[in-house]
Amino acid sequence: MLEINDNKIASHLAKAKGGDQAAFRFLLNLFWSDVYNYQLKRTKSENDAEDITIQTFSKAFDKINTFDDKYVFKTWLITISKNIHIDLLRKKNSSITIETSKEQEEKVYLVVDENPTPEDKIIGEQNLAALQRDIKQLKPKYQEVIQLRYFQELTYKEISEQIKEPMNNVKVKLLRAKKLLAAIIKKS
Repeated sequence: MLEINDNKIASHLAKAKGGDQAAFRFLLNLFWSDVYNYQLKRTKSENDAEDITIQTFSKAFDKINTFDDKYVFKTWLITISKNIHIDLLRKKNSSITIETSKEQEEKVYLVVDENPTPEDKIIGEQNLAALQRDIKQLKPKYQEVIQLRYFQELTYKEISEQIKEPMNNVKVKLLRAKKLLAAIIKKS
């Protein structure tokens, strides 16, 4: 594994602040397990940990320009994650659901662009039967976004409306699903 130093992280953070999609992907892949494992210890649920991790990266990418470089990025992510978990616990306790406003939905920060990623190329090279078999190895929430995006060819906005989740969550889920699917394809 390549040594990832602070300079490399700082470089990717600067690019991410400028909207570089590959930099977002790098940061997501680099810090996913840190945030996920942190939440797994807190929630004792793989599903909750995964959902909170998705929301964490969604929020972090939306607010990336507010990140102050004198702090440690991983610590910032964990703080966002902790706050999301606390908010979810509060919501559960008060049992009040709040709808995301359309206005908030419209100013969604672009986490993903339409350019093919290395994962897209691997996925695209598979024959359909093999691809369907590999997709079935993903968790249902990842199967769903892959199916909607690649087989029903829905836009991010349409997927967001169909699964009733913010568009940023959809984008992070798709990034994660593509990475997991590419790993499954490489194995088989």
